[in-house]
Amino acid sequence: MEYREFGKDRENTVILLHGGGLCWWNYREAAKLLEDDFHVILPVLDGHAGADRPFVSIEENALGIIEFMDRELGGHALFIGGLSLGGQILLEMLARRRGICSFALAESASVIPSGLTARMTGPAVSCSYPLVKRKSFAQAQFSSLHINDGLFEDYWRDSRHIAKEDMISFIKASAGYRLDGRIGETEAKVFVRYGEKERRVIKKSTEKIKEAVPGCSIRALTGMRHGEFSLNRPDLYAEEVRKIIQGGYRDLP
Repeated sequence: MEYREFGKDRENTVILLHGGGLCWWNYREAAKLLEDDFHVILPVLDGHAGADRPFVSIEENALGIIEFMDRELGGHALFIGGLSLGGQILLEMLARRRGICSFALAESASVIPSGLTARMTGPAVSCSYPLVKRKSFAQAQFSSLHINDGLFEDYWRDSRHIAKEDMISFIKASAGYRLDGRIGETEAKVFVRYGEKERRVIKKSTEKIKEAVPGCSIRALTGMRHGEFSLNRPDLYAEEVRKIIQGGYRDLP
């Protein structure tokens, strides 16, 4: 597994899993804000720019990260966070390993499968993929994501290096992801955050997660769209990580 690393103390490890079509820089600024107090690892998800293997499935990606943690971290992290596709991989990890982390924060993760989206992904990506290498197309795509302008060069550089097959695979996997019922056995304190302006499927997904995970904390982020929390407000995101670890949300439903 390829990854970027911030901080040194491996006793307090924070792992952050980026969104689909992005890369480790999704959390770069938040990692810089956390590195003095935590050991921060930013994996490159399978099938993304710089990854060492293609994207097969959310389940395979989750197992790959667990194997890395077994090898390098004794099988446990203090905190794991994830956005969208990264959030789905986090949820899968929680279901696969009860004690994988002490705290988990899933941001904008869908757990309600969309068969139509999954079926349309292949033809849609195949038609638009030749445009990926055009900067004007990348700028239009980037603009639609409402991401901080300062991240465009990272997005432009890395989006060109995602293979068409990988892009199809991770979009279809994300659209078809269904929550594993074993997540209810997790020993982690689980937190779910989503933007107030998100699609309805994300809002309904948070309800599904809360039903499956006793004591899960849910909160809508005022005025935010998909991914804006970690991408556009790394200061608030880092503060949230600290509050969760320090018990600042212990009594929230």
